[in-house]
Amino acid sequence: MNKVEIDWTRCDGHGLCAGLLPDDVVLDEWGFPVLRGREITAGELPDARRAVLACPALALRLSSR
Repeated sequence: MNKVEIDWTRCDGHGLCAGLLPDDVVLDEWGFPVLRGREITAGELPDARRAVLACPALALRLSSR
């Protein structure tokens, strides 16, 4: 099972993750990501990897639990 995780000590609220993973990440009223907490499907895995690599604050990671 793959999930996206956020390192809150790094996140600056750029919002790129929500643009790349709209089914898994929404932005709160301050522009910070809120994870829906669901498993990343096999079809979403390439987009999830792109979101992790695109994060300017290096705050995203994929975990496989």
